[in-house]
Amino acid sequence: MSVSPASPLFDLKSTAWWLTALRLHVADAAALGAALDERFADSPGLFDDEPLVLDLSPLRDGEAVPDFAALLAHLARHRMHAVAVQGGSEAQMAAARDAGLPPATEPERHEPRPEPEVREVVREVVREVEVIREVEVPAAAAAATTLIVDKPLRSGQRVYARGGDLVVLSVVSFGAEVIADGSIHVYAPLRGRAIAGARGDVNARIFSTCMEPQLVSVAGMYRTTETPLADDIVGKPAQVRLEGERLVVEPLAVN
Repeated sequence: MSVSPASPLFDLKSTAWWLTALRLHVADAAALGAALDERFADSPGLFDDEPLVLDLSPLRDGEAVPDFAALLAHLARHRMHAVAVQGGSEAQMAAARDAGLPPATEPERHEPRPEPEVREVVREVVREVEVIREVEVPAAAAAATTLIVDKPLRSGQRVYARGGDLVVLSVVSFGAEVIADGSIHVYAPLRGRAIAGARGDVNARIFSTCMEPQLVSVAGMYRTTETPLADDIVGKPAQVRLEGERLVVEPLAVN
């Protein structure tokens, strides 16, 4: 088969991928393997074929270097695949490169330069004490984007609403994944994984009219099926939100 010189055999494009980060708090590969076995004993397949970034930042100030070959083997037993590494010391990152793990890099994010702001004085009464504070009011705020999906999401499918909220009007099946930088609204059974506040928005929430998730996460805090939902929540309208460092799953009052 001949190929015209004008027809390239491949091309390269810049993309931004959302990846799960596995933070390592110890360098002992055997201990990590045992912890993985214990953690996923009751939920096998939770992260099947999931690409991961190994986050070494908790180990950065120490001298211990993980045995990456052994660690990758432990991950492979759970069908989890490390594709990059971040946050380690120079020695740790060098060992990771020797094991075939490149350093992870995030796309450079350019924050828009704020428009001139209008200041106004707001008075509020707090426990009978008058407080005067300045509130900065942007002259013009860009509208957040919302992604709407009206078809069922099957196992293996993933939808990411970058920079806004995600609204799903049909079932999110077990093994499917919905991700949003903002909040997630599922007006149907939520049986897969839902990850809100993917870039750290602690005010993001997850809503569903039938809460049966495989995993829920808000701003990096997550909960899996290892922790069963209460009887007044499972299969019923509910929401997930952050309260400090704790995920709260509570019923939604539907009139």
